[in-house]
Amino acid sequence: MEITLTTPALLFPAISLLLVAYTNRFNTIGGRIRTLHSQYKENPDDIIVGQIESFRKRIYLIKNMQAFAVASLFMCVLCLFVLFAGNIFFGKIIFSISLVFMMISLGISFREILLSSQALNLELSDMQKNDNSNQ
Repeated sequence: MEITLTTPALLFPAISLLLVAYTNRFNTIGGRIRTLHSQYKENPDDIIVGQIESFRKRIYLIKNMQAFAVASLFMCVLCLFVLFAGNIFFGKIIFSISLVFMMISLGISFREILLSSQALNLELSDMQKNDNSNQ
């Protein structure tokens, strides 16, 4: 496979967009945690405790998603330097590592999305429980 300076540069926009999306997820969860914290202080509820535990797991996953995305970007930059120096063999290895880091980040992202869906189902079940008790 032929690898040039433009090959690792193709990942820059993808990694940048991923980091923006991950940061947005983190900020949204942070806001939601603050809201739940104040709700819990007013009215302690098992549903809120379950949501907070889910958020704790999701924050851990998002931190790791971001770390692997940043590592992927770092490896891309390192790959550019190595390729610029003329070492194609090590450039290929470093670029491969960068792709592996990107795949790990995306895999963790998938896991976080599944946890997010579970948290939404928890909220929906609480709403459904309240709706059934009002009837």
